[in-house]
Amino acid sequence: MRNPIQHFCYSICLLNLLFISMNLQAISESEMLNQAYQSTYSPDPSPKTIIKNGTVLTGTGLLIERASVLIENNKIIAVGVGIDDDEAQVIDAEGKWITPGIIDIHSHMGVYPAPGLRSLSDGNEATSPVTPHVWAEHSVWTHDPQYTLALKGGITTFHVLPGSANLIGGRGVTLKNIRSVTVQGMKFPGAPYTLKMACGENPKRVYGNRDSEPSTKMGNVAGYRKAWIEAQSYLNRLEEYESKSEEAKELGYAPSRDLELETLVGVLKGEILIQNHCYRGEEMAIMLDIAKEFDYKVTTFHHAIEAYKVADLLAEQGVCAAMWADWWGFKHEAFDMVWENVAMVDQALNGKGCAIVHSDSAVGTQHLNQEAAKALSAGNRSGLDINKARAIQWITLNPAKALGIADQVGSLEAGKMGDVVIWSGDPFSIYSKAEKVFIDGHLKYDNGSIDAFTRTDFDLGIITPEGDRL
Repeated sequence: MRNPIQHFCYSICLLNLLFISMNLQAISESEMLNQAYQSTYSPDPSPKTIIKNGTVLTGTGLLIERASVLIENNKIIAVGVGIDDDEAQVIDAEGKWITPGIIDIHSHMGVYPAPGLRSLSDGNEATSPVTPHVWAEHSVWTHDPQYTLALKGGITTFHVLPGSANLIGGRGVTLKNIRSVTVQGMKFPGAPYTLKMACGENPKRVYGNRDSEPSTKMGNVAGYRKAWIEAQSYLNRLEEYESKSEEAKELGYAPSRDLELETLVGVLKGEILIQNHCYRGEEMAIMLDIAKEFDYKVTTFHHAIEAYKVADLLAEQGVCAAMWADWWGFKHEAFDMVWENVAMVDQALNGKGCAIVHSDSAVGTQHLNQEAAKALSAGNRSGLDINKARAIQWITLNPAKALGIADQVGSLEAGKMGDVVIWSGDPFSIYSKAEKVFIDGHLKYDNGSIDAFTRTDFDLGIITPEGDRL
C-alpha cells in the first residue's frame, strides 16, 4: 500500500503522461490532416504531340501566327515557330486557333449539379452566418453531367465555391475537369484552399428574415470582425504554444482543434485565399479595410458589378475582380452596371488591373470564351485599346493567378501543364467551337468523335453507345 507521498508522486506521473498523450494526439491529428483530403490526381504520361500551323494565343500577351505547341509527358515543351516535330503525333491546326485551357474561377458544379434536385442542393450551409468549417469538396457530386458540358466549352480547370448565403461560407476547391469516382481524384495538385466570403444583400436576406444577425450591412461587417477577432486569438494561442520548449510543452495543454478557426487562421497565415462575393464599390473598399485591420489579403472580388468604381484601388492592392460581361439588374445591388466594367478593371493604373470573366452559371461556363468576347467588344467600343492576346488572359492566366496556380497552368509556356484547346476559328467569335481539348497532354474531348470524352456514371445511364438518349 502506497504512503501519501508515493500516492502524490504516482498521481503527478499519471498527469504528466496524460499531458504528453494529449500533446502527441494534437501532433498526430495535425499530421493526419496533412495526409488526408489530398489530391490523388496523377495522369498517365501523355504521348509526344505537336499542334502545328495554328494561330496561338499564349495567355502571356502574345499572338503568334502559324505557330506550334509541343506537348510531351503531360507538359508543354515548346511554343512558337520552327519547332522540331520528330517522332511526335502531328495535329494540323491550319486555319484554327490554339489557347490555354479555360479556367472558370466561379463555379458551383458538383455542389449545385444538374439535374437540380433538392437532394443535390449542397452549396449553402445556411444554418449560421459564419461557417468556415465546411468545405465545398465534401459536397461535390463527382458524376455531375455539367462537367462534360463545360469540357465541350474548353473548361479544363474550375473552382468550386460554397454559395453566398453566409458572411463566411466555407472553403472552396480547385478541380481539374477530368472524370473520377472520388473528388480527391479531381483535385488540382498543390492548389491552395480558398475561403468564400459574401457581403451585401444575401446574408442580410437569409438571416434578417429569421430575426437574427445580420439584418443590415453594418451587421455584416460586425459579423466579419467578430470572426476575425476570434481567429486572431486562436492564432495567438497556437503561436504561444509553439514557442515553448519541448519540456514546457509536455507540462501544458496543446490548444484544442477548432474546425472553424483552423480555416480562418489559414487565411491569416496566408495559406488560404479569400474569394469574396461583393457587388458594390463602397463595400469592396470596406472589405479591404477589414483585411487591413486583421492583416490578411483579399485575392478576388466576385461578381463585382461596381468594380469599375474602385478599379484603381483594386489595382493598387493587387486584388483581382471576377465579373460577368453583361449579367446585371436581377437585384438592387446589381443595378449600377456598365458594359465596360471588365475592360476598365483591366486597364486600371495603365494596365495593372487583374480582370477575370467568370460564369457562376451552368450555362455560362459552356461559352466563357463568348462572355470574354462581349467584354472585349464593349471595351473596344468605349475607346480602350485592348487586343485579343490580352483579353484571353481574362479566362486563362488571370484566374490561375487568383487561384494560386499560375506557376502550373493558365498560359502556353514550357514546363506548364499541357492544358490546351484547339478552336475551329477565332475563340472571340460566336461561330467558333472548341474542337479538341487536352488536359495534361491527353485528348479529353474531340468534337469529331462520339467516343472522345469520358462519360460520368450518370451519363452512362442515359446515353447509348451510339450517342442516342434513352
